[in-house]
Amino acid sequence: MAADVRRLPTDTARIAAVLGPTNTGKTHYAVERMLAHGSGMMGFPLRLLAREIYDRVVQLRGPEAVALLTGEEQIGSDTARYVIATVEAMPIQRRFAFLAVDEIQLCADRERGHVFTDRLLHARGEEETLFLGSDTIRPLLKQLVPEAEVITRPRFSILRHVGPGKLNRLPRRSAAVAFTAADVYTLAEVMRRQKGGAAVVLGALSPRTRNAQVAMYQSGEVDHLVATDAIGMGLNMDLVHVAFAQLHKFDGRHDRRLTAAEIGQIAGRAGRHMADGTFGTTNGSGLLDDRIVEAVESHNFLPLKRLRWRNSALDFTSLEALNESLDADPPAPGLVKVRDALDDRSLGMLARRDDIRARARGPAGVRLLWQVCQIPDFRRTLTDAHLQLLVTVFRHLTDDRAVLPADWVGSMIARLDRMDGDIDTLVGRIAHVRTWTYLSHRAGWFDDPLHWQGVARAVEDRLSDALHERLTQKFVDRRTAALLKSLRERGELAAEIEPGGEVVVDGHSVGTLNGFVFTLGASGLETEHRLFAGAARRAVARHLDRLAGELVKEPDGAFTIAGSEVVWRDAVVATIRPGPTRLRLTVAVTATDELTTKARQAVERRLEARLAAWLRDRLGPLLDLEAASRSEALSAAARGIAYRLVEAFGALDAAEATGLVRQLDSADRKAVARLGVRLGVHHIFLPALLKPAAQEALALLVALASGTAAWQPAAGRVALRGDELPADGMALTALGFRRIGRQIGGLALRVDMVERVAAQLRRLARDEAQFSLPGELVSTTGLGRDEFMELLPGLGFRATAPASGEVPAGAINIRRAKPRRRPSAAHRKERAQAGPTQSPFAVLARLKVAAGA
Repeated sequence: MAADVRRLPTDTARIAAVLGPTNTGKTHYAVERMLAHGSGMMGFPLRLLAREIYDRVVQLRGPEAVALLTGEEQIGSDTARYVIATVEAMPIQRRFAFLAVDEIQLCADRERGHVFTDRLLHARGEEETLFLGSDTIRPLLKQLVPEAEVITRPRFSILRHVGPGKLNRLPRRSAAVAFTAADVYTLAEVMRRQKGGAAVVLGALSPRTRNAQVAMYQSGEVDHLVATDAIGMGLNMDLVHVAFAQLHKFDGRHDRRLTAAEIGQIAGRAGRHMADGTFGTTNGSGLLDDRIVEAVESHNFLPLKRLRWRNSALDFTSLEALNESLDADPPAPGLVKVRDALDDRSLGMLARRDDIRARARGPAGVRLLWQVCQIPDFRRTLTDAHLQLLVTVFRHLTDDRAVLPADWVGSMIARLDRMDGDIDTLVGRIAHVRTWTYLSHRAGWFDDPLHWQGVARAVEDRLSDALHERLTQKFVDRRTAALLKSLRERGELAAEIEPGGEVVVDGHSVGTLNGFVFTLGASGLETEHRLFAGAARRAVARHLDRLAGELVKEPDGAFTIAGSEVVWRDAVVATIRPGPTRLRLTVAVTATDELTTKARQAVERRLEARLAAWLRDRLGPLLDLEAASRSEALSAAARGIAYRLVEAFGALDAAEATGLVRQLDSADRKAVARLGVRLGVHHIFLPALLKPAAQEALALLVALASGTAAWQPAAGRVALRGDELPADGMALTALGFRRIGRQIGGLALRVDMVERVAAQLRRLARDEAQFSLPGELVSTTGLGRDEFMELLPGLGFRATAPASGEVPAGAINIRRAKPRRRPSAAHRKERAQAGPTQSPFAVLARLKVAAGA
């Protein structure tokens, strides 16, 4: 027998790890390196991928030079110079000048990781060894194989996140990804109704069925693919976009969120070679975390923390010795012992049976039992049926003939050779017959293994073809798919937009267009009519692109700002939203997805420029004040007043800025006045903002800042009552009104009128301490006499009853209200010397003192 490959390489042997994300050319590089040597072997994680590389090498070197080895397939000679194999089937007893293992990060896989780890630690080429995979394994690989040279390969194309998208809006050449067969079928059914059909890729499909589905997609018969994470490895397709319909999966133990590395592996299928790709979410699966997006786009994932390991130097002297050797501890940090693999679990169950233990005698019997336990369960469930199959196989192999009986094998395979049933039934039969295909390749287990290999392969092929046909029947509307393909080949359907906004395709009314919003009509629910809807959307997209170009060139007068909406050509084209500051607003273009991002951004820039000009025209003094609040030309106190005014939208109670006003010198007051600010006794405000145009803009700013409905007083009103007052006090103050008195229903007076009345009262008070209220002063305010009385206390005045005969009947005397004075220091000292008071607090204090004594 040839020498074991498990040995240290020679001093000149090269060991390298070629690491990087998907689409970096790692596999192509490894094939080139292998063919540069006289012999070589490559191990792959999937039979499908191994077959793809085998076909490629056959084209380059001819079928005589290449062999394919998988658990279910063997092609070529045992002495072929180049061997392409699945990792488990690698003939490690042979010597090769070159050896490579693909997807080496699968050392961390729960079921198969220990096999990959074994290859990492022991499998070597005589001249060169390559390990290919993700950069996540770099730290542990360098720790376990320190002599390895690490080569980093950058991705050929850019992978970009585009956010969520509707399932019916996925671009051509897209894949929607879910993680259960039921969810894949549901998505595929939706795709059939909306897109004419989709290819389906599941891990449970046989390679033949999977290849047929992929070929249907690659040929353009369908433009979309629905798959599980089976597309993450071994399938190179022309994908431009990958959309995750789910962001969680059941990993065999728990239902959990996908990791960034898992998302990156799947999303990396988009954009092959130099073509860029995109990824996102769909079907309401939610948003990807920003950190995950960044990791996927930059291909920077958390490194693996541990690799799965199992002792490969097994002791077959007895079942106990075998179990003890399986339980050996890992030889190095970073490795975790595996005792839950399928073969180990199967051994544990079978070894408890007395009849099995009786047959598993001696090293040969124990070794045979271990080989039987390694029969895969392609249905991925360790059921009683699978265990019973293992028991039966082991009994036959330990009988006198020591082979599987032909009549029993024939009857078992014949039961599976049926093409009836639904998709799940066919999938189950294929999984079962793949077990027989695997068994037929076990050396010495059959009298005529080649015959049974052919029989099992033929049944698997028939079932695979039937499954492909069943999937196509269920998930592809051939009529619609053919129409779609024909449309792509002969061009667009005739579509036009009528002057009134009706969208018509080939004489069918498909929807309406209002501004930049396209609304699809109800008739678009029918499959055939969806084709017209697609043509309509494309026509609308072209029309909206032209329309956006026209909008960008329009003068300011073409736009109307109505409340929080921007109107153009009698259609709402944007809504106004809060911006980075109170006086800086933004717009959100009101448009459907037919408006391209580039056109949307151009419209947004034009409308924001119009909005800025509109605000400047109406609120120029307030904007100037905002700029001045950041300027060193004003003193700190003046800037403080400017800042407070801007925050209050131009009107401020003077009491809130008393300290700042006191700090102003004459130069500051002049500077503030030049900015249009009036420093009143009771209010500080910008008179220019009391005009109707400015009030309209202020009403918008306040509504956006407070999240309430916009409120604006009627033009020219200086007094407001009851229902005229807004519910939001912020709006009343910002628009220059002061609430006065305690009148039921409410009463407010504009601040400039408040200052005018207060000034007139102060002039009258300078001449005499008590004076009669002039009737014309009341009439200028628009208030009634009783309402005016409510105003006086807030201005520092009060009404007094006139002495008889002093004034005409009904007249009112006014005098200054005496301010509440703070007791003098002398008075406070006198009260202190008078002794304890009789207030409750003083009495309580004396009681506490007495209790303490």
